[in-house]
Amino acid sequence: MILENGLIRTLDPQLPSARALAIAGELVAGGVGVHETALASPERVDLRGRCVLPGFNDAHVHFPTWALAQDEVRLEQARSLDEALALVERAAAALPAGATLRGYGWRDAGWSEPPSRESLDGVTGGRPAVLVSKDSHALWLNSAAGGEADGILRENEAMRFREQHFRPTADETLDAMRRAAKVASARGVTAIHDFDGARGALSLFQRLHELTQPAFRVWQTQPHRRLEELAALGIRSGFGDHFLRLGHLKVFMDGALGSRTAAMLDGSGVTVTTKDGLVEIVRAAEAAGVAVAVHAIGDGANRDALDAFEQARGTRAPLRIPHRIEHVQCLDSADLPRPAALRVAASVQFSHAPSDRDLADRAWPDHPGAYAYRSLAETDVILANGSDAPVEELDPWAGVCAGVLRTLDERPPWHPEQAVTLAQALHATCVAPARLTGDERRRGRLLPGLLADLVVLDRDPFALESPELPAVSVVATMVGGRWTHNPPPWD
Repeated sequence: MILENGLIRTLDPQLPSARALAIAGELVAGGVGVHETALASPERVDLRGRCVLPGFNDAHVHFPTWALAQDEVRLEQARSLDEALALVERAAAALPAGATLRGYGWRDAGWSEPPSRESLDGVTGGRPAVLVSKDSHALWLNSAAGGEADGILRENEAMRFREQHFRPTADETLDAMRRAAKVASARGVTAIHDFDGARGALSLFQRLHELTQPAFRVWQTQPHRRLEELAALGIRSGFGDHFLRLGHLKVFMDGALGSRTAAMLDGSGVTVTTKDGLVEIVRAAEAAGVAVAVHAIGDGANRDALDAFEQARGTRAPLRIPHRIEHVQCLDSADLPRPAALRVAASVQFSHAPSDRDLADRAWPDHPGAYAYRSLAETDVILANGSDAPVEELDPWAGVCAGVLRTLDERPPWHPEQAVTLAQALHATCVAPARLTGDERRRGRLLPGLLADLVVLDRDPFALESPELPAVSVVATMVGGRWTHNPPPWD
């Protein structure tokens, strides 16, 4: 087919735009070296002035968890304990007798009263209630769910409880994932990097792809405790097909800002993996051909992660797929240039900055390396953008807007000096994630011979003033030459 009468933004600096795009099978057609049989079909699609971009990636998402959260009581907007309890009480009244009430998104840092087991008991009665915090590092339980003392579990205790008592069945999760995949496609998503490997996501995506055509490409991360199994099987990063592949090993260095467990240089926070422990993991992973993704929030955790990557470097040739640090929320100023120098990618979430602004102002007042996305981008690091959904919403365009505007509401931009440009935000959302999977020569730009993964927008975002960007909407989505959302013709 040929998409014409619009504007094609290729995101390639050598050929930044075109008026039409030819697609043959799963590839963009045309150009030197493309076989003459790889020709576009006679079908022509009138864009009517719309804009086409490479498809959106979410470089850090917990997709099964996010899918399940769509059916849970959402507590992100609760500004006090009373508001949260009111939402829970309303949700509990709508559930059948005996059903567990599941919720997500509470954040008590600004509440005058903390969450407690007793307060939750008062609105849930005898039914179990399990509420996950916004950063997913804490649980709020009532007595019926096994809550003791104050009813709050954090970090390892919370993770153990979720594994033992709060795991939906595979069929429930698959049903939620099928519904959620349609939502993701409607938001322009053509690829994700999923971080729910510890919850069996690899098997879930395999089953999902057996049931329906894949809606997007999946790069599936696994917990580092499985390295020995992968090495024994000889499975390396990148193993799989074009729609589902084994990705990075996930390692935790610390906790999270919201739970006050981020490891800081001042000694506060929680250390999950030591620097020496990470050195051993990285060396073993490299020997097995597996790249490492390190969760690091605080400036202390990021310093240890960078030191470990530097110490682990040896005579072995670097992996084609780069190591990466997830979140990179707080870096000491001296460490800002180091990810680029070490060729370690920074996998960030632009939406976290305006979402976390109040917490960050309390915990890290005037810290120059907090959510320093512009400073990172200017070091030439591989900067990739995700959502960390369900921590933030899986909505790449909202993430782009958050990176550019540095605000999610009517308030002025938070630390506007760290706002990225629209070009930087789109590169981090469309191009850089393909580099993190070794696919930079297969997708991420709209050039002849590359995969036809694309999103159609209702207007050209580069023609707008920054405050107008949130009004842009996704019209249609294509993955490998196949429409996955809203095929033409369009009104």
